[in-house]
Amino acid sequence: MKIDNVTVTLFAWDDIPPTSYAAHTGKFAGASKLGLLSIQTDTGVTGHAFLGSAYYPADLDAPNLIKYLKPILMGQDPLDRERLFQAMWRRSRTTTVRTIGACDVALWDIAGKVAGLPIHRLIGSYRDKIKAYASSMILDSPEEYADEALHYQSRNWAAYKIHPPHPWQEDIRVCEAVRKAVGDDYLLMLDAAWAYQYPEAVRVGRAIQDLDYYWYEDPLQDSDLYNYVKLKQQLHIPIMATEAPAAVLDAYVPWIQQSATDFLRGDVPLKGGITNMLKTAHLAEAFRMNYEIHHGGNSLNNVAQLHVAMALKNTEFFEVLLPGGAQKYGLIEDIEPDADGYVHAPTEPGLGARIDFELIERKRVAVL
Repeated sequence: MKIDNVTVTLFAWDDIPPTSYAAHTGKFAGASKLGLLSIQTDTGVTGHAFLGSAYYPADLDAPNLIKYLKPILMGQDPLDRERLFQAMWRRSRTTTVRTIGACDVALWDIAGKVAGLPIHRLIGSYRDKIKAYASSMILDSPEEYADEALHYQSRNWAAYKIHPPHPWQEDIRVCEAVRKAVGDDYLLMLDAAWAYQYPEAVRVGRAIQDLDYYWYEDPLQDSDLYNYVKLKQQLHIPIMATEAPAAVLDAYVPWIQQSATDFLRGDVPLKGGITNMLKTAHLAEAFRMNYEIHHGGNSLNNVAQLHVAMALKNTEFFEVLLPGGAQKYGLIEDIEPDADGYVHAPTEPGLGARIDFELIERKRVAVL
């Protein structure tokens, strides 16, 4: 079996609601583009992945994928995923980690289809369901956060995570309002999205640890290892870092060596696909650390990451980033938690997702 074609179909994503999570996303709305990556083989098996998100259109990355990664893949055995991952990663300075991640997902999709197994079964399943948590966008008032947290608590979701409005004083008020609304026993997290300087991070951290928040995510800039070490010395609330930068295993080493974080973090677009997520999750396991999976930016990335979560012992939750209109697009049936707040393992071969090919054809912009 050999790869005989690689294409990206760009398609329009309209009606995205006004949304913001942090300074790095800005406030976005209206339209974007996703890309359907198709890696075709001479046996008729095709692997798929999505490229892009609501705030990062796929046409920024797709030409790069075709120029730099397609030549690496053409004529190769798609089951040689590790060899192809290493070859693609050697081009990481000329392409992007997002494009490597998309290619890796499509190769895993092929492998599952050839084996007749869902990807998580191909890896080796650990579970068949996992608890979901709601992850907010930036809202306008403490009361809106409190109401939203109560809604997802009533739906039996495991937890609620706040992306706060900033500045830090307002963030504390939001955290206090949400804790008061949901009571003492419901799990809450804060994702500051790299917003604080060290003194502010200490003040917010002390406030939310007194409120018994479950973790404190990305309070400092992603490269500020020095101050993360200092921050951990000041706090007892678990710290969540390493969502960024986009890198392979060696980027995690100083964080572990210096005890700068309590969790490792990753996703398909920022870490280069399923292959590297598994490597980093197993690295975390060696140090008795959880590897909590970040939202993937688009619907098919999230399906890929759900497979990874089903194959890991050291992942506790599945992140559902709100609102759905800024995250879910391109599938006939998207991931939805059940009445008990669980998301369930895919059961069909490969990714096992029902891609909406009719929508993609109807909204097609270009084929690269």
